[in-house]
Amino acid sequence: KLIIHMLLKISRLITMTHTEIPNTAAELLELLHNMGENGLHIRELAHLNDLSGGFCNQLGLRFTEADRERTVAELHVTQEHLQITGIVNGGVCCAIAETVGSIMGITASNGKVVVGINNNTNFIAPVSAGMITAEAKVIQPGRRTQLIAVDMFHRGHLVATSIVRTMVIDDKN
Repeated sequence: KLIIHMLLKISRLITMTHTEIPNTAAELLELLHNMGENGLHIRELAHLNDLSGGFCNQLGLRFTEADRERTVAELHVTQEHLQITGIVNGGVCCAIAETVGSIMGITASNGKVVVGINNNTNFIAPVSAGMITAEAKVIQPGRRTQLIAVDMFHRGHLVATSIVRTMVIDDKN
């Protein structure tokens, strides 16, 4: 039932017209589409963070850099991110990868909607406090799907790495 529910959600998203995309999402797509050669400046990054809202706010994820080559975000680890053993829950890293990878995917597709269709995250070292910094780069910028690498660091050391595949939602596909 869950798979059918997810497929129906994706199907509805694919059939949306651009006028049906919520205003904040349309504004976010436009911001990334119109990104200058030097990436987003500090005011534009603040606007990106405002537009990202929702899940990013709940997670505590803040974008710190965004250009055509990479997207960077930070997460200050809080008690809410920890599992019972006192380390960051693996789902937090998966969510970071999906979110930062999707913003990179939107940028790579020149402002088109992208949805995650696969997320393979490998955990290298545990984190229990401090800041996790995630950096996304496009591996394969396909017309219909994209492959994006997201590396997560704590104090300069790699703690998790993800490969995220996104599907580009284009009215012409």
